[in-house]
Amino acid sequence: MGWFGRFVRNTALVTLSGAAAVLGLGTWYANNHPALEETSQASRFQRAGLMHGGAYTPQAPQPQTLPPAYYDALRLVIPVSGVRSDQLIDTFAQVRAEGLRSHDAIDIPAALGTPVVAAADGRAEKIFLSRDGGNTVYLRSNDGQLVYYYAHLDRYAPGLSEGSRLQQGDAVGEVGYSGNANPAAPHLHFAVFEVPPGGTWYRHGAAINPYPLLARRR
Repeated sequence: MGWFGRFVRNTALVTLSGAAAVLGLGTWYANNHPALEETSQASRFQRAGLMHGGAYTPQAPQPQTLPPAYYDALRLVIPVSGVRSDQLIDTFAQVRAEGLRSHDAIDIPAALGTPVVAAADGRAEKIFLSRDGGNTVYLRSNDGQLVYYYAHLDRYAPGLSEGSRLQQGDAVGEVGYSGNANPAAPHLHFAVFEVPPGGTWYRHGAAINPYPLLARRR
């Protein structure tokens, strides 16, 4: 079993490495970030669906289909410049909307204006201003299997547009608090979705925890 399979099986394990840094950053984040970051996932997907025409029909999240070996081979970079892996906090399973849903992403706190970069190669599939996510970007991986979601940006990288091809480490934008994020706690909301062939990010995405993909030892 690869590292990703072991992580899924043992999500409760926490290593001692970098514990002090995580605790300090976690305390700061908890003191400066509201419990409710955004409205329900359904409402966000509903607005996205309406943007693409027609009425929105709620659908159950699609199951994860990519094998653990796929994630074992995946090499992402932390999408916020200057943030170390031992500073990341696993907020994927935190509850939102008074316990009605899970976060399904991780938040990476950083100073306002800190560069946000592409975690992997991909194409900018959608760039838009969301009520909840603020300035948002969806990048689809070159193999079409994953979509990376960047939210609450302060601004976009110059020249970034839908259809832009980005290489890992290329500029996406800057950390901010656009949308419904707390101005006292600027951060990047970063999510990863599996999207089946022919599927769309706003209807068919299965959320994948970005934390083990970013925090594992190189």
